[in-house]
Amino acid sequence: MMVMGQGAFAQDDPNITVAYEEDGRYFTDDGIPTYFVDEDGTVDWLTFSGFRRYHSECHVCHGPDGEGSTYAPALKNSAVDMTYDDFLYTVAAGRENGNSVMPQFGDNLNVTCYIDDIYVYLKARGTDAVARGRPAKKQAKSEAIAEDEDACMG
Repeated sequence: MMVMGQGAFAQDDPNITVAYEEDGRYFTDDGIPTYFVDEDGTVDWLTFSGFRRYHSECHVCHGPDGEGSTYAPALKNSAVDMTYDDFLYTVAAGRENGNSVMPQFGDNLNVTCYIDDIYVYLKARGTDAVARGRPAKKQAKSEAIAEDEDACMG
């Protein structure tokens, strides 16, 4: 199914704009995962799942909804400002910046199996396509996404 916009949140940025959808996942022209928000506020499954995964693994340090804390920086713009590959690498390998240390999460299946979900959620937050808090409406999880989760989690 081809998707040419993002409802009320259509973007002109090629790093964000949905070019196509495949099995419930949305991608840019370059094949990078992105979010989809329908005109009625319904978010794609990965954005919803990313909210849940972010809040189970990331918000302890980075604050609710990617807003940051006194302990770690805001992440809501990271998925917009960083390349997809840099984001994946940073989460998997960790990073040190002076006294600030992000641990590596490359061996944490609750992160690695859902890294695209977290990425698209933060991308949606960084562009304000998704407000703070749990998205009220979500698309159903596709069979392909469920199968990928099961395979990754073992």
